Amino acid sequence: MHSTLLRSSPTKHTFVPEHHGPFPALSLRAMEAKQHPIKSLKSYPETGGRSLAAAAGGDGGGAGSAEMEMEAKIQKAIDFKVEGHRCYKEKKFRDAIGKYHRALLQLKGVHVADGTTGSEVNLLNQAAGKLTEEQRRNVESTEIECYDSLTACLLQSELVNYERVKEYCLKVLSHQRDHFKAMYRAGIAFYHLGDYECALRYLRDAKNREPSDTNVLRYIQLTEMKMSRGGQRERESFKETQG
Repeated sequence: MHSTLLRSSPTKHTFVPEHHGPFPALSLRAMEAKQHPIKSLKSYPETGGRSLAAAAGGDGGGAGSAEMEMEAKIQKAIDFKVEGHRCYKEKKFRDAIGKYHRALLQLKGVHVADGTTGSEVNLLNQAAGKLTEEQRRNVESTEIECYDSLTACLLQSELVNYERVKEYCLKVLSHQRDHFKAMYRAGIAFYHLGDYECALRYLRDAKNREPSDTNVLRYIQLTEMKMSRGGQRERESFKETQG
């Protein structure tokens, strides 16, 4: 699955370097030509959720069996996520992508009783009584971490699939609207996809969270330059049609 993900609609772009202090006077082409490394993932908790042994205390009936199955899927998702983090730290990005996708598949493995299967995480749409608050937190945090980590892996690719980066960032933001990395990476994705208005919106949101982040400031500058040049071309084209 992950190999298909990396091959689909690839677009080759580079990143802007990290910079501290005043910005030098650089041309837009020179600014885009430099590359900055994606920061490593922060350490994530490597454990979470109730143990399967705790879930095994049921009486073995239908309700207890379903509860154990749900608990097992949550724990498997957490385990795959942890394996993904390990692969990422070892710079095995393709392997990490596979682990994160397997974690997300575990979260989608329990379908809604009424047949609604189009939800992002089907476990979260179960009847309220079927998931404890701790389980719900584990499901949501695992999904956020997996999508956030998937974007980090994709941005390490030589050919970056910015459509997929955008998609995963928006999934993170749907759960956590103030997620700084997701806002910043969404801005990068929209920039390279040519949607400068959306790029600027997400980058400004990221700036509100981290006003001094030089990467965010640099991409805001790039985006504004692109928009300014686009506006100038439109004005020149209008003059030609009127002339």
